[in-house]
Amino acid sequence: MIDSHCHLAGPEFAADLADVLARAKEAGVARLLVILAAEDHEEMSRAEAVLNAWPDARFAVGVHPHQAHVHASHPDRVVALVERGLAALPGARAIGEIGLDYHYDFSPPAVQRTVFRAQLRLARERKLPVVLHVRDAEDDTLRILEEEHSAAGLRGVFHCFTGDRAAAERALATGFYLSIPGIITFPRAGSLRETAAHIPEARLLIETDSPYLAPIPHRGMRNEPAFVARTLDAVAQAKGVDRNALARTLVANFDRLFEVAI
Repeated sequence: MIDSHCHLAGPEFAADLADVLARAKEAGVARLLVILAAEDHEEMSRAEAVLNAWPDARFAVGVHPHQAHVHASHPDRVVALVERGLAALPGARAIGEIGLDYHYDFSPPAVQRTVFRAQLRLARERKLPVVLHVRDAEDDTLRILEEEHSAAGLRGVFHCFTGDRAAAERALATGFYLSIPGIITFPRAGSLRETAAHIPEARLLIETDSPYLAPIPHRGMRNEPAFVARTLDAVAQAKGVDRNALARTLVANFDRLFEVAI
């Protein structure tokens, strides 16, 4: 199995990281992408513990849209900050999570867009995939992706995708992958299960977004990579496919996107 988006270097896992990773391996998780906030020095330092405990872990480093306001006066520093984080980790394979979030008023939209563009251009230059955070900002996100696309191209994944079928079609048109979270297990997530049924397997990923969004029957608890098994089960059921076969496809997708050679 894969967990294409987790925050294992967060303080929530500092006390029992070894146990969390042991449960992940026991559950069958073979691939992890750990998301790191480029400006969070403590989180970046804890990433070393994750790498020591799971040498095959892969990392994404970026400036989240919630933190874009910190760089409003010097957006050029964003690139240097992300590059420093990428250079510090041999397992760094992506830039993220980055994007736009108009749901919360943590950073002005215009500042978010500037910081987002800077990181997309860095990804294009470095030929790295991006991990997108998009909330209530689909139109601007798609427009910016189109504008920033070049002959070199952009590739990546829409993290925590919960949109309907029409939204999925728009996102798939970018050539990006869609990553389904544990929300698909929620009783009222019928629309997401319907959407998942129509996402091509070759463009699909799954994730926990640990420590957030724990699936049923763990809802309300701290989420962790082992729980991605519940998401896999729900997606396989929605698509009417064999669980193990789907798991193998998702591993191949993960390896293709993040260029993992394990």
